[in-house]
Amino acid sequence: MSSEYGLKSTSQMDPKNLFEHRLLSFERIPSPNLGRYQRSPGATCTLMNTRFHSLLIACVCWLGVLAGGQAQEIVYRSELVFPLRADHNHAPSIVELPDGSFLASWYRGSGERKADDVAVFGARLPRGSQSWSDPFVMIDTPGFPDGNTAMMVDAKGSLHLFWPLVLANTWESCVTQQLVSLDPIGTGSPKWDRKECLWLKPDDFSAEANSKLDALLDTLPKPLSKELQGKVDEVRGRFGDKLFQRLGWQTRCKPTVLQSGRLLLPLYSDTYSFSLMAISDDQGRTWRASKPIIGYGNIQPAVVQKKDGSLVAYMRENGFTEKIRTATSSDQGESWSDIASLELPNPGSGLDAVRLKNGHWILIYNDTDKGRNRLAVSVSLDEGQKWSKPKYLENEPEGSFHYPAIIQSSDGRLHAIYSYFVTAGKSMKHAEFDEAWVTAP
Repeated sequence: MSSEYGLKSTSQMDPKNLFEHRLLSFERIPSPNLGRYQRSPGATCTLMNTRFHSLLIACVCWLGVLAGGQAQEIVYRSELVFPLRADHNHAPSIVELPDGSFLASWYRGSGERKADDVAVFGARLPRGSQSWSDPFVMIDTPGFPDGNTAMMVDAKGSLHLFWPLVLANTWESCVTQQLVSLDPIGTGSPKWDRKECLWLKPDDFSAEANSKLDALLDTLPKPLSKELQGKVDEVRGRFGDKLFQRLGWQTRCKPTVLQSGRLLLPLYSDTYSFSLMAISDDQGRTWRASKPIIGYGNIQPAVVQKKDGSLVAYMRENGFTEKIRTATSSDQGESWSDIASLELPNPGSGLDAVRLKNGHWILIYNDTDKGRNRLAVSVSLDEGQKWSKPKYLENEPEGSFHYPAIIQSSDGRLHAIYSYFVTAGKSMKHAEFDEAWVTAP
């Protein structure tokens, strides 16, 4: 670090004093050149990325003496993908490409499902860089809104982009699309080699859905409010309707590649407020529907696989519990257990999860009962049985920092991207960190 930012050289310093020194050095950073800064646990410096007029945090901490007297580096940095804008920018995804660069996607327009100018945008982060490219259009369906993006890179290095195409300005009318690029490396938008529409035909689930709705209603005070009774009657009328059963399934979280090679694309429906999986056993060329995960209020699943091959889905709360919802599968996603709730809060906002190479699990989520002004990361060392104390990517009195996506890159680091909404405008924010940062005091 340059002494310009008040950080003295520590090359000759006793490692025992490094951690304390770094924290004290942080206090000496001059403020005139900073737009704003936050002090977070383990942070040592904060500086403004003037090129993008966005916040760039490059924080390096040193822990106490490790084996052999060597100190362990903890990594955290973040930056906006593009300058704050007045229009709507939301629902990002991120992938690492085969050359070590990164690609982000999100949707942009004057609104969401009711705005026909909404298109999918992207930006690139070259390997080793801290500056994103200018945004570019990845796909625009003229006259129709394009929605939440999800991406993956398969074993052959091909890029898969998934998003819902909204047919009639309602979420109930959307159909998930897939674009595939065989060689996504380069500049600007990838060249697309394949495009498919995911036409899904779930088995009739009306009987199970009615039974589980009855069980839920038995737990609620009677009589139901007029508004709630109206919603119950509406959803019952849609259970047996084949059009509603087959339309409205849309993406949020990235696909999960199982140990068997099977692809699971998590989907959810605002028609019913529950979820299912699109299943592919031929590397994404054809898809079929799993049995739905019916819990009323469990949407936008993120899926991780245990060592024994079973699956866990973590879901956004869209109902009554104000907790993260969860379900399990023992048959590679074909069918799912009844819904349960974690002790972790959820204010009705998206989350994501990833299994690390060392077997640990990472969960990124808004850990509030109301609002999306805190964005937390927790780690589990025992496949979801217990979660660590949250470490905050964002912890502000106001603003919305939400709809996160998270991956582990080839060098072992974690890359999160999320919608960043503040009074001055909207952007996507990218954070790079490691597991040691999450678990550091």
